Amino acid sequence: MYKIMDGNEACSTVSYYFTEVAGIYPITPASPMAELVDNWSSEGKKNFFDHTVKVIEMQSEAGAAGLVHGSLQSGCLTTTYTASQGLLLMIPNMYKMAGELLPAVIHVASRSIATHALSILGDHQDIYAARMTGFAFLASSSVQQVMDLAGIAHLAAIHGRVPFVHFFDGFRTSHELQKVRLLDMDALKGLLDMDAVSEFRKRALHPDTPVTRGTAQNDDIYFQMTEARNRYYEALPDIVHEYMEKINDMTGENYQPFQYYGAKKATKVIVAMGSVCETIREVVDHLNNQEEEAVGLIEVHLYRPFSKKYFLQALPKTVRNIAVLDRTKEPGSIGEPLYLDVVGVLEDYPISVSVVGGRYGLSSKNTTPADIYAVYQMLGSKNQSHGFTIGIVDDVTNKSLTPVEIDLDLSQVEFLIYGYGSDGMVSAGKDVMKITGNYSNAYVQGYFQYDSKKSGGVTKSHLRFSKKPIHSTYYVEHPHLVMCTKESYLDNFKMLDGICERGIFVLNTDKSKEEILDRLSSHDKKILVEKNIQFYIVDAVKIAKEVGLDHKISSIMETILFKLGKLIDFEFAKDHIKKAIEKKFSKKAGHVVDKNIQAIDRALETLTLVSLDDVDASFEEEEIQAEENIFQVISGGRGDSLKVSDFIEYEDGTFDPGLSRLEKRSISDISPRFIPENCIQCNMCSFVCPHAVIRPFLLNEEEVENAPESLKEDLLDVNIKGEKLKYTIGISLPDCTGCGLCSNICPGKKKEKALVMDNIEKLKQTKKDAYDYLFQHVSEKKVMPISTVKGSQFVNPRFEFSGACAGCGETPYLKLLTQLFGDRMVIANATGCSSIYSASLPTTAYSVPWANSLFEDNAEFGFGMMIADKAQKEKIRQLIEDNVSKLGDEEIDIYMNYLDDFSTEHAKALYEIIDDSPIPELREYKDYIEKKSFWCVGGDGWAYDIGFSGIDHVLASQEDINILVLDTEVYSNTGGQSSKSSKVGSVAKFTAKGKQVAKKDLAKIALTYPHVYVGSISLGANMQHTVKTLMEAEAYPGPSVVFAYSPCIAQGILTGMSSSIEEEKKAVQSGYYPLFHYDPTTRKFTLDAKPDFDRYYEFIAGEDRYRILKKVNPDKYRELLEQNRLNAIERFHYYEQLEKQSEEEVEE
Repeated sequence: MYKIMDGNEACSTVSYYFTEVAGIYPITPASPMAELVDNWSSEGKKNFFDHTVKVIEMQSEAGAAGLVHGSLQSGCLTTTYTASQGLLLMIPNMYKMAGELLPAVIHVASRSIATHALSILGDHQDIYAARMTGFAFLASSSVQQVMDLAGIAHLAAIHGRVPFVHFFDGFRTSHELQKVRLLDMDALKGLLDMDAVSEFRKRALHPDTPVTRGTAQNDDIYFQMTEARNRYYEALPDIVHEYMEKINDMTGENYQPFQYYGAKKATKVIVAMGSVCETIREVVDHLNNQEEEAVGLIEVHLYRPFSKKYFLQALPKTVRNIAVLDRTKEPGSIGEPLYLDVVGVLEDYPISVSVVGGRYGLSSKNTTPADIYAVYQMLGSKNQSHGFTIGIVDDVTNKSLTPVEIDLDLSQVEFLIYGYGSDGMVSAGKDVMKITGNYSNAYVQGYFQYDSKKSGGVTKSHLRFSKKPIHSTYYVEHPHLVMCTKESYLDNFKMLDGICERGIFVLNTDKSKEEILDRLSSHDKKILVEKNIQFYIVDAVKIAKEVGLDHKISSIMETILFKLGKLIDFEFAKDHIKKAIEKKFSKKAGHVVDKNIQAIDRALETLTLVSLDDVDASFEEEEIQAEENIFQVISGGRGDSLKVSDFIEYEDGTFDPGLSRLEKRSISDISPRFIPENCIQCNMCSFVCPHAVIRPFLLNEEEVENAPESLKEDLLDVNIKGEKLKYTIGISLPDCTGCGLCSNICPGKKKEKALVMDNIEKLKQTKKDAYDYLFQHVSEKKVMPISTVKGSQFVNPRFEFSGACAGCGETPYLKLLTQLFGDRMVIANATGCSSIYSASLPTTAYSVPWANSLFEDNAEFGFGMMIADKAQKEKIRQLIEDNVSKLGDEEIDIYMNYLDDFSTEHAKALYEIIDDSPIPELREYKDYIEKKSFWCVGGDGWAYDIGFSGIDHVLASQEDINILVLDTEVYSNTGGQSSKSSKVGSVAKFTAKGKQVAKKDLAKIALTYPHVYVGSISLGANMQHTVKTLMEAEAYPGPSVVFAYSPCIAQGILTGMSSSIEEEKKAVQSGYYPLFHYDPTTRKFTLDAKPDFDRYYEFIAGEDRYRILKKVNPDKYRELLEQNRLNAIERFHYYEQLEKQSEEEVEE
């Protein structure tokens, strides 16, 4: 039996049956494994022991590992799923579990480690970092292997008493869709050593059989006990081999601890593990079939213990040259870990074999057959070298091999789809895979590339179809069909460069045939003509809008894929697209299904074949453009072409700020149009804009005189007393995401809005010059106090054009923060949504000092920044005190005032005279004189869970540091998992039937420290309160924490993210989210909004996370939602009492 699935699902499918308890914590790209286990458990699926799995979400990976350890000690077979930093956080407990011979299994979607930068993509850095823990390590190279080998990790751990890490490549395998042969679970259960399970349970901690574990030992016995466990590791390779043979009997495969593939008398062999082995197999087949060379592959499955016996059994006696490929870099070592293991095994080998090591594939760097062919050609040649790299151009240390082109002729049909985040094209690609694979004899493969934008980013779907199993673990290079859903991509990407002769190109556009031919570059037109491409255009957005789907075009484009791709019968495919839609949206309102079905039926209405008969292909290519910088190359999707030398100035990961202003993504078809006669100059449109796209501008006489005519018609006399300036609104059209928040918030005049959403192309034609002038030539004018909503918006934001979702609830707070304190603020940002949309190369959204360390340590990270600054100021203080006698009468007051108070005013006065100071040593500390505003920023996953202890410690100090918690009540960045900020009854990943416990009241906890400023804000509910609270928090000379309610796409707001500001307002009005502030300087706690709890159910009914509870938990939904409301009422009454108590204390 076959099924279309990815590596994560294949792993979960098997591991579920061996698992009694799962201790979990979300991390990309491993989270789906735990989510699937949780879903199956909530549905009542039984494991091999006839029970459902007990799934527990912990506060961090360290916590998950601790739970796994404890659960094993109590006699339950326990599993976890993780990746990257998550595995590193488990390392201390891994040593313990291995030392205690506990049968833990950790399934890892292996991923890069954060070094100079964070990357969520795949390599083996995490695996190698944990290799000394005493765990056994078992590698799978494909989705099919994950299905076949995941169970061996459990079986061998139970039988051999050694814990296992089973790993496969993050994204390349974890998220790659393949047609997989399912295991016979009854047969797999028959392999389970129940006697070993029974013995394991007997060793559990129990009052009837008390034992002591985890003792402290000294130098007299610790060493000997360590060596006493050798026999378990010596026996383990044979145990694994035995189970592999049993799996081979079940599947017809030939799994071995080290699996050889290739010529029997090979002279050249590559040793590798992971998904690259699939690519190597393709090259091995080609070279051996062409009889060019006798080559082979040793595919490592059992990495630890590394068995000399099984390695040498796999190695042909004819081999003379070996290249070992490591998917990691160990700086300073003579070679990477796998290379060193192979060298060690061959140390006393009787035949002389040359072994070299090389690196490949860091952070999922594409590794092609041409790269592998280069390795085989290098082996045995005069150019054979150790320490080589493939897949990059290293022109600094010259270690890279030049790819050698190779034509594999794999007889595959390939599609390449360019979409943008949230347009649904990735899901459409997956549907194409599933429908084609499940209802035909075809094998399928789907791999999906994303950039780091939260939505609106570029997606590339690499789809393959074949009559034979597909082993091509690299990008589609020569697609038969290219589809593009965003016309603006024509400017950024060379989508057609690799398209096959007589291929198909489908473009979503609202332009006519004539207009689109004028729109295409000469480069693209030349390809279309010379390769005889069938060029189709379709206005999918028009159809989607007409049926009420807004910009959701995926069902339309999927239908066209089946029509033009001719994979299976079109009508059959169309019918199954509809069935998939019905299943996908079964929990949504019925009209969503109906609208999609209408769109499917109308999909071909605007599909038009563009004739190329009159297109002249004899033209010359355009002149080569001026040399591009790194930003431009990466933005154009050509980062792979950059050489090592291009990064010589960036080795430590430092990049220029504010690069997002150069990007100009043009992802929206609509943008606000300004109608000046309806404007009351409130600046609320700018205040709520998530991307700093819309801004008020003030022009002096000279700026007005130089302004283009298209701008002058939009100028108003400013309504600020005493100012002779002109006022207008400017919009950065190419940066607009079309969320509509500005238009929604606009009060206008006489019910006529000053901002209405309009066609962006029309606006570009009429207003581009005007807006370019405003953003490039009009100076900032601070003519009002920034402590007001209106005044704050005349300050240029230093957070702009981020990669956040359209309508994001978090970013308006961050933008405001930089407008209030941007000239002196420093930000420490926890890993999460707010770090990814702020600084994912090539864009950096902040123009203030900003840094990210990890997820769990952000409060401590920011605290360290502040402490260092304070230490430098203490040096300044000491220098002044030691040299007072050198100061003149005219300047001594400036120095003494600074010693008394490091305030902004006194610091500025000292800063201005420091260059001529009679204390020359002070000049070295000039940058530390002025007061800095330190902010630790992150989401609720950080604040309520993994980073809570750090926040608590920082708040317990009496240092001047600020914390901003962007509270979405869900793990946004990792895909919508429940956090301790999630409320009772909310449905999310890991709480599939609704959360059963109340939201942690972190503000209440913070209030137990009387010296901490605590605020709770909701921008849409009270804008002035938001400004006031942030300014008070920053001004307070001690620790502060502010909680900001932040609607998120993961909450499923029924009216969409265009209503996020209104949702903030409703949350406060209904009592769902309280507004308050506590100022330690006055010792007064104040509730800043009075709720109407009668509106509570109306509010939660407007969000999918609560609305679908009735469907997923019909027996308890009323009880859970009522508990949610009662918790809110109880919380409000607590704060009412606190307010009353503080008033009484102040009066006393």
